[in-house]
Amino acid sequence: MYNYTKQEKKIFMADKKHILLLTTGGTIASLPGDAGLEPRQAGVMEREIQQLRTHYEITVEDVMCLDSSNILPRQWQQIARYIFSKYAGYDGIVVSHGTDTMAYTASAVTFMLPNFPIPVVFTGSQLPLANVLSDGPDNLRTAFAMAASGAAGVFLAFDRRIMRGCRAVKVRASDFSAFESVNARYAGMISSRGLVLDPRALPVQTGSPCLKESLSEDVFLLKLTPGLSPNIFSALVQMGYKGIVVEAFGLGGVNILEGGLDGIAQAVQAGVSVVVTTQCLYDSSDLRVYQVGNKLLELGVIQGRDMTSEAAMTKLMWALGQGMDPGQIATLFTQSLAGEITVEE
Repeated sequence: MYNYTKQEKKIFMADKKHILLLTTGGTIASLPGDAGLEPRQAGVMEREIQQLRTHYEITVEDVMCLDSSNILPRQWQQIARYIFSKYAGYDGIVVSHGTDTMAYTASAVTFMLPNFPIPVVFTGSQLPLANVLSDGPDNLRTAFAMAASGAAGVFLAFDRRIMRGCRAVKVRASDFSAFESVNARYAGMISSRGLVLDPRALPVQTGSPCLKESLSEDVFLLKLTPGLSPNIFSALVQMGYKGIVVEAFGLGGVNILEGGLDGIAQAVQAGVSVVVTTQCLYDSSDLRVYQVGNKLLELGVIQGRDMTSEAAMTKLMWALGQGMDPGQIATLFTQSLAGEITVEE
């Protein structure tokens, strides 16, 4: 076996990208416990990390150790703060995370870290790394390749596909192809040619990086159902909610008979920002098409267009956290901050 000289080792290490791996728990780092799979610290991932060190210089830090169902907005803020405080000196950052709420975290971090100068890549797995059939090793390799790519922004890597953090949605509970880039191109794919990026799907930097971590938790995501009482809106106002994201029917259909608009009107008049998206995953809400939608626009309801529910909710939480009033929020939702919405030409 060839023994490298100190100088050769130095040159070899200099060619490696320096990647920071931040662990937060999730299935990828879980082991069987008395009541089922339990997330553990990064030591569970050490075997895979050692293999990756052949190609990258890696620093590992544990941020938290939680099932992603227990990751709340305060943890999104913690992750964003950690990323912002640590990124200097690294070529990219990988965040391992549970899959169930990863789309929410990735979307929220996207808004909290505008113009981030290096890749931040969220990933996880459907089976723990301790399982010999785990998809975790492949997802980690994909995430590290993206983190070393130099493409700035926040992304999610899964099943050899790269998507923007604010466009990712978990669409399957157990299949390895768990996430899809909804209503947007994939930012990259792994193929026989390696990592192939799509420049049209990469974020555009428009300023200096900064941390804008303030969020409002007073946002409610409501799935519209036939016969839902319009009183739900007045109840949400009384509970102190400042924003409501409504998953409406089709292009944005809402029941306008039997007082169906009254509750929404009361919420808007109370200063609550009401954003209407669609329950149809692969399309856009467009309130201008039908009478019911135009009546909503007359009330001052905001169109969610082709945003995912995760992006609409976290963008609204972020906007309220920045102290924006309903008029400013309405304007903000016509703008694409990080590719979360397709802006009409």
